[in-house]
Amino acid sequence: NIRKMAEGNDFSAWYRSIPRVTRWWFTLCIAVPVLSRFGLLPGDYLILLFDEIFYRFQIWRLFTALVFFPITPMTGFMYLLNLYFLYNYSTRLEQGLFQGRPADYLFMLVFCSVALDIIGLLLGVWILMVALIMSALYVWCQVNKDTIVQFWFGTQFKAMYLPWILLAFNFVLSGRFMDNLLGILIGHLYFFVMIKYPQDFDGKVLFSTPQLFYQYLPNERTVGGFGQAPQSRANRGAQEGRYGWGRGQTLGGN
Repeated sequence: NIRKMAEGNDFSAWYRSIPRVTRWWFTLCIAVPVLSRFGLLPGDYLILLFDEIFYRFQIWRLFTALVFFPITPMTGFMYLLNLYFLYNYSTRLEQGLFQGRPADYLFMLVFCSVALDIIGLLLGVWILMVALIMSALYVWCQVNKDTIVQFWFGTQFKAMYLPWILLAFNFVLSGRFMDNLLGILIGHLYFFVMIKYPQDFDGKVLFSTPQLFYQYLPNERTVGGFGQAPQSRANRGAQEGRYGWGRGQTLGGN
């Protein structure tokens, strides 16, 4: 009994250690697909369908399509893999570029979610969970583009190539690439509009986090962090770091 309590406390401590916004997102991306897998939430009511939203006013689909994934024996591996990407790279992003600014990170996810909903409705893409995860991963990879990441079998490459390698990897495993491609496009849209355009082209910040977000998620005082926004061209230096996937583990390693 004592051992079970200790294990439970370990899990609780790990769960609480996940940054707040990432923890909410991670939890939803587990709860909604699992409840659907056991028949407690009908998957047909969770996907993005134009007619159901605009003619039957099932507005919740704009949200549920972003956190739903159909779990089957054929898709289970891809689901777990994307959960890993969510946990790993969203945590890095929230503790790095957005450290101490949970409201700004939530706004980034809302920005990407709205853009994905619009494109999903236009292109008939019904499920957007993977695309939203890829958009966050893409932003991290651009902010840390010279960081060395590891893939299966010990292969190493710069983070800037990771989204495209994952797109090819997903295509080989499942024959699908649209989810990854949409995530890359929307992630690039956010990165360009909110980071690159103001810094490299002296442009105005076109969007800002609504004050309502700060009321519920005020900025936090922090010390340190990793993953900073790229410097402007005039001040950019050549820096390179090393990160493995996860906590020093190579994905696919022993």
